[in-house]
Amino acid sequence: MRLLATATAGLVAAVLAPLLLIGVAVGGAAVTTATRHAHTAAGVDPTTIPPLAAELLPYIVELTATRCPELPPLWVIAHVDAESAWDPAAFSTDRNGGAAGLYQLNQANWTTAGGQAWTTTPPATDADILQPARHLDIAIPWICANLRRAADHLATTSATTDPLDGMLVCHIAGCGRVTDSATGVPRAGEAGCDRSCADLVSRYIARVHANLGRFALPGAPAVGDLPPAQPRTGPGRGCTEDDPTTNGCLTPATRHAVDEVYRVFGQPAPAAPIRAATCWDEHAWNPSSDHPRGRACDFFPTGAGRFPAGQELADGWRLAEWLRANATTLRVSNIIWQGRIWRPGDADNNSWGRPYTGGGVYDPTDATGGHYDHVHLSIAS
Repeated sequence: MRLLATATAGLVAAVLAPLLLIGVAVGGAAVTTATRHAHTAAGVDPTTIPPLAAELLPYIVELTATRCPELPPLWVIAHVDAESAWDPAAFSTDRNGGAAGLYQLNQANWTTAGGQAWTTTPPATDADILQPARHLDIAIPWICANLRRAADHLATTSATTDPLDGMLVCHIAGCGRVTDSATGVPRAGEAGCDRSCADLVSRYIARVHANLGRFALPGAPAVGDLPPAQPRTGPGRGCTEDDPTTNGCLTPATRHAVDEVYRVFGQPAPAAPIRAATCWDEHAWNPSSDHPRGRACDFFPTGAGRFPAGQELADGWRLAEWLRANATTLRVSNIIWQGRIWRPGDADNNSWGRPYTGGGVYDPTDATGGHYDHVHLSIAS
């Protein structure tokens, strides 16, 4: 775990405290418990995950089943990929002396969890933290302890944050960010978290959720606990369908996408993940826009003109990642969000999608012009 530079000594102490440790004696490190149906049972698509993850998945299935049933194997695969891309020798330098191995644990957390301290920087190739199965032996129970701490706290509050997301907050920023924030995901100004801290946490959660969508079996939840989009049936083109957000019209594919978003995320409401939505619009200042063609919608996780933070930012990323994960089913043309634009087939360029310039029409530094206050969805037909 790489604690944020803004973490306080108290938070570090809380994360390292022995109360986070549960038993780590899991048995031999060799992968000896493979089953023919490990991938199916775990909801993991073996054709999409890294080779080492596929090799270790049967072991992960048993390890989570016996030591942490509430931690889905798919989440282990997605979380480790976000940390190390399944490179067991990965090492990153930070103020805590470096983070190593699959889960990128620093030495203090690793030794607290029961691992051996490393004597060189980076660790020697024979260090236990760099041995994949041994790393999981020690790290998964430690991760599980964070999950249980987050779950216990969230159960005593009115927060609706998924404990698995709380686990991610613990990992990237310390469990104090969960317990000292109103929702479990810190907003700027909460739990010693400034805006860059809150944004980092939200992006981290979104990255793991994106991996969940990439690695799940077809028909499994597309992003975390969210169901996949259902395909549209029936013919139809042109702006022929009623737009539920305005008095305008939508293409059948766009109307289907809106209906699917509402099915998964709920109708727009002030306290809902989507606060407001608008689709058809004349867009006289940008006649080439997809909005007057009935092929675009804007979904607002925050108020118009505001830069979202905390839960609002997390809600926006959750929607954007779900749309991206279901782009083929929904016939997505592009998604614009947080000053970035993504199109099917695009390679990520320095984070999600590539920088959005505004096309000479919009100010990309503005909350609305840069699509910070809303997720823009364009449909191909």
